[in-house]
Amino acid sequence: MKTKLSPIVAGTMNWGIWDKKLATSEMEHLMNICIENKITTFDLADIYGDYTTESDFGKAFKQSKIDRKKMQLISKCGIQHTNGRNNPVKHYDYSKKYIIWSVENSLKNLQTDYIDVLLLHRPSPLMVADEIAEAVAQLKKEGKIIDFGLSNFTPSQTELIRQKTEVNYNQIQFSATHHEAMVDGSLDYMELHKIRPMSWNPLGTVFREDIEQTRRLKKLLAQLVEKYHLGSDTILLAWVMKHPAKVIPVAGTVNIARIQALMKAVEMELDPLDWFAIWTESMGNKVP
Repeated sequence: MKTKLSPIVAGTMNWGIWDKKLATSEMEHLMNICIENKITTFDLADIYGDYTTESDFGKAFKQSKIDRKKMQLISKCGIQHTNGRNNPVKHYDYSKKYIIWSVENSLKNLQTDYIDVLLLHRPSPLMVADEIAEAVAQLKKEGKIIDFGLSNFTPSQTELIRQKTEVNYNQIQFSATHHEAMVDGSLDYMELHKIRPMSWNPLGTVFREDIEQTRRLKKLLAQLVEKYHLGSDTILLAWVMKHPAKVIPVAGTVNIARIQALMKAVEMELDPLDWFAIWTESMGNKVP
């Protein structure tokens, strides 16, 4: 089964204490704004906010009285951090017992009966595919998760898991400034095996770093803004979404005006020559 997600996903990593420190009422308002703008899928992880953001989100969700059937929740598990938990060293845990416990804990924090998509947050050298498959099968049977996928997994790591259980998603880093997944086989592999890619940080470092690469891109984007009468962030999302693997961007903005503009990227028809121009400026040289 493949859960139907919104074309753009709302990322919640910076909603809590890691960044914006939104109050319950502010989270509730943001959820409603997203849903009003057809962004119905929310990306979470147990580790966000040092294991506090899911609980904060859950309180806001309960207060909002939003119909659970009108939204989709993604959560991730597996990272055992030293912040927020009594761990002597950061590590990964993909034992059957831990995966099941983690999902049940997330359900309690999110105040819901099921997670639409469970992702394993990062690959571990010690992960045992059979044990992961057993946990996924049990969670699906009990109705605690609907769908399953991965996050930050390479094609070979994905294949290891896929041999034992169905994998429908992989959330990776992919943007105009981080485009390696196009040429290292990652997106080809996902397209071949009908695994839907999600992209975290889909705007890349264009607005975060002042380096030669981002200066080149900003200069080109200024021209494209004039051509398309759309914002630079919309154009960058459209660039990500134009790839044939049908990448779903995870947008982490909490700016209401930007949230309202996000879905314009879904409708935008980015000219292939402009798509290649963005890639060219990112690389700093012509395509191979």
